[in-house]
Amino acid sequence: MARDDPAAGEQSGGVRPGCLYVVATPIGNLEDITYRAVRVLREVDLIAAEDTRRARVLLQHYGIDAARRVVSNFVGNEARRGEQLVERLLGGASVALISEAGMPGISDPGARLVGLCLERGVAVDVIPGPSAALAALVLSGLPMDTFAFFGFLPRGGQARRRALEALARQGSATLVLYEAPGRVGATLADLCEALGDRTAAVARELTKLHQEVARGPLSELAARYRSTPPRGEVTLVVGGAADDPEELSIDEAALAVEVDARLARGATPREIAAELAAHGKRRVYQLALARRAQGPTRDE
Repeated sequence: MARDDPAAGEQSGGVRPGCLYVVATPIGNLEDITYRAVRVLREVDLIAAEDTRRARVLLQHYGIDAARRVVSNFVGNEARRGEQLVERLLGGASVALISEAGMPGISDPGARLVGLCLERGVAVDVIPGPSAALAALVLSGLPMDTFAFFGFLPRGGQARRRALEALARQGSATLVLYEAPGRVGATLADLCEALGDRTAAVARELTKLHQEVARGPLSELAARYRSTPPRGEVTLVVGGAADDPEELSIDEAALAVEVDARLARGATPREIAAELAAHGKRRVYQLALARRAQGPTRDE
């Protein structure tokens, strides 16, 4: 089978006809863009942008003629627009996909179009570049060897509870999330309750003039941002669960029996963690989540 390598044709002279280029754009500072990204944006037949006004500012900054080449591709129209773009691609047009900032598809429109292109046999290439999630992770000072990205948490209800439980099951992985400025304080408080008072970082306005990274325990950051919500785009980074030698010395099987008994009585993992806090609240909570997910494991 021939290897599908869109970049090979591009290197031999210009963008490849019939190829979708997923292009990362600056998250703040307009200088944070690659030479290749600028060239591709200059050469493609069409630019599909989440925000056409922001796109034109970027293109004008780099002297790229955007007349009649920029079309919208946002949440409200991406299903219909996707079909139109695929038809253009199948007809031989080259298309660049950009989001408002950063990498398309990462908590932004883009994944739907990429999937549609691959289903229809359209070549897809990526022009890597800025990402708020990775920038915040690096600046947080927290471990980077294993991390999990969760985007925006659901705003409330069962969906939010399930998302927080999923975060608690990530073990020692560092967690990266996006959040709207007005909800940062409440989200930090929810994270503290669900995960324990872990070390965290709140990164805002990354690469911009007022870039700021606040680091500290979740409880302290929650109190700070509840009283004074941050301004601008915000990324949260939370440290993973740390092994506590004293907690690990407790017999796991015996603890599981205690957890199972409380689950059978209808207690929630959060209630069980509070009742058995002497054995390590975070450890008990994560064990209760796991045992509940497994279902009954013994004769009642």
